Amino acid sequence: MRCPFCGFNNSKVVDSRSKSNGKIIRRRRECLSCNKRFTTKEFIEETTLMVIKSDLRREVFNCKKLKQGIMRACAKRPISINQIDAMVEQIENTFKDKSVEEIPSKDIGLMVMKRLKELDHIAYVRFASVYRNFQDKEAFLAELQGLN
Repeated sequence: MRCPFCGFNNSKVVDSRSKSNGKIIRRRRECLSCNKRFTTKEFIEETTLMVIKSDLRREVFNCKKLKQGIMRACAKRPISINQIDAMVEQIENTFKDKSVEEIPSKDIGLMVMKRLKELDHIAYVRFASVYRNFQDKEAFLAELQGLN
């Protein structure tokens, strides 16, 4: 690391601390030439996740939009904001862990439905009715029968 004072190209790390759940590392350094101290910060460089919509448009993955959809399905249900936040974070991390840059919206919807089905059947049915866009009551009833 180049010293901002003298320009020397070598320094030693005196102290390291992580911030923001380990996403930022703050390092206190000392120049081996002039002995002055300075601070550097290291950030994790993340790629932008893109969502491929059903009409093949692409848009940036928006966890706020995902959370709003889940919250609508969970309205007036005994599901805490912490549970919803954890679900959104798990879904986002699942795709980031796969190191993919593009995600079909279908995969996101299926993952939300799977987690809602485990969490609350009413919230699941609400989400599924919008996600699957049921055209008649028979399709909706068939979905309900699958919950048993």
